[in-house]
Amino acid sequence: MDVGKIVLRTIITYLVIVIVFRMMGKREIGELSLLDIVIFIMVAEMAVFAIEDPSVTLLHSIIPMGLLLIIQRFTAWLSLKSGLFRGWFEGKPSVIVSKGKIDEHEMRKQRYNFNDLMQQLRENGTKSINDVEFAILEPSGKLSIVEKSSKYQQPISEKGYVIPLIVDGKIQDKALKDLRKSKDWLKEMLASKGYHSLESISFCSVDSNDQWYIDIKDETV
Repeated sequence: MDVGKIVLRTIITYLVIVIVFRMMGKREIGELSLLDIVIFIMVAEMAVFAIEDPSVTLLHSIIPMGLLLIIQRFTAWLSLKSGLFRGWFEGKPSVIVSKGKIDEHEMRKQRYNFNDLMQQLRENGTKSINDVEFAILEPSGKLSIVEKSSKYQQPISEKGYVIPLIVDGKIQDKALKDLRKSKDWLKEMLASKGYHSLESISFCSVDSNDQWYIDIKDETV
């Protein structure tokens, strides 16, 4: 066995994987999409194959890694451009607890059980489910929790505490429907705050205290 060759291939493979992952972008492990996880697994398998079989040229492993990187970059770009693709591919948040009430139907739909719920409540430091006003299961599998408080005001929508009205420059029709509001209402509210062009807005949301957050596209810091 050529130990030197194995060591060299290991170093090269390691550097290639580091470059691939760096080019995929910075994301926490808990925020990885399904595609990211699949690519990580496939790249790991290719790395093992490249190191264990010195008789095969490294290009046989490096080329597929590069192809996977291209696929990942393309789908990430497509997710930015298309909310429909992002929702289908990465999934959407699911409200597990709404106004203190557990939605068992949504739990069954997401294959999410009470043990999962209690575990994530403990991990969040929530003492009791009685303390929970909203619990939202994110596409990453993380549970976002809004706890009750003496100063807590009723949310403007039963769907959540903060409502995104514009995402990636596109009006969220479903959010407006949940609020029982129209596009004209949104335009009037934005105009009253000095924003007269919806096309210039990248993101807009409103919370239960009627606090608005508005971000302009490509705004300089």
